[in-house]
Amino acid sequence: MKQLLQSALLLAAICLLATPARAATYYVIVAGLGGEPDYEQRFTAAVNDLDRIFKSAGSAAHVATLTGVNATAARFKDTLASVAHDAKPEDDFALILIGHGSFDGVEYKFNFVGPDLTAAEISALCDRISARRQLIIDTTSASGGAMQAFVRPGRAVIAATKSGTEKNATIFARYWVEALQDPSADADKSDSISAMEAFTYAARKTAEFYDSQKRLATEHPVFNDTGAGEPVRAAGSGQGLLLSNFTLLRLGATQQATNDPARRALVEKKEDLEQKIDTLKYQKPAMDPADYKQQLTDALIELAKVQQELDK
Repeated sequence: MKQLLQSALLLAAICLLATPARAATYYVIVAGLGGEPDYEQRFTAAVNDLDRIFKSAGSAAHVATLTGVNATAARFKDTLASVAHDAKPEDDFALILIGHGSFDGVEYKFNFVGPDLTAAEISALCDRISARRQLIIDTTSASGGAMQAFVRPGRAVIAATKSGTEKNATIFARYWVEALQDPSADADKSDSISAMEAFTYAARKTAEFYDSQKRLATEHPVFNDTGAGEPVRAAGSGQGLLLSNFTLLRLGATQQATNDPARRALVEKKEDLEQKIDTLKYQKPAMDPADYKQQLTDALIELAKVQQELDK
């Protein structure tokens, strides 16, 4: 039964990934209540960096940023309502929460200026957005406590902590922002950074920080992108496919090509082929070896041709 459920979830993920090329990506970035000057400055700086990074992606990126006195639950609700009005099913949606969170053993809350919102309330607001592919990155303390409320098919969720009981202030956000500015995060050298690559980079850097400081780690980043099951710390058993196919940021020549209407179709074709290759790798255990090899070879050859066109 468990294997059947995993196969069904994988099939659902593949169907979601088989949608037409995304027309746009909607980013909502929030710097929650800091509570003291050091945190206020840290959270605001991280969010301003993300705002700048995503806006540099061109006209296909729609970025809404809430900081300071504007980071209220009311403004947040209005912002997500605006995205729900504008976003289409073929678009992507990413929500990034930076700040403090709390967990009382039952409910997780994100700390806004003024009244807070629970994970269930935030999830319900995201449910109204028609984008079929969604990503929530919760970098706060106790963010693991939000997982159960956030996850659903078609939505990848990343948390800075493995549970709601890891309540110390986190540093994961620092390295999440760094991942989008460090070319080495592009592990597959595709001229783009996927959510999986950013997670892997930030999780590794977070662990290295605690090791270098000879401190016991008080945060353990996790993710879930199948809509079911327990959060994990590494790809496998169906987990990681949506994150691998969710492009957060295009780099260099690929970004320039995306901003050129005449070359945008090539970029979209390249990303579709990369998604097909990732999906094939996840399907491999259930495929005939010869069929897998043939499909993978065909996709790689086609990808090489598209890349050659982009390089001209």
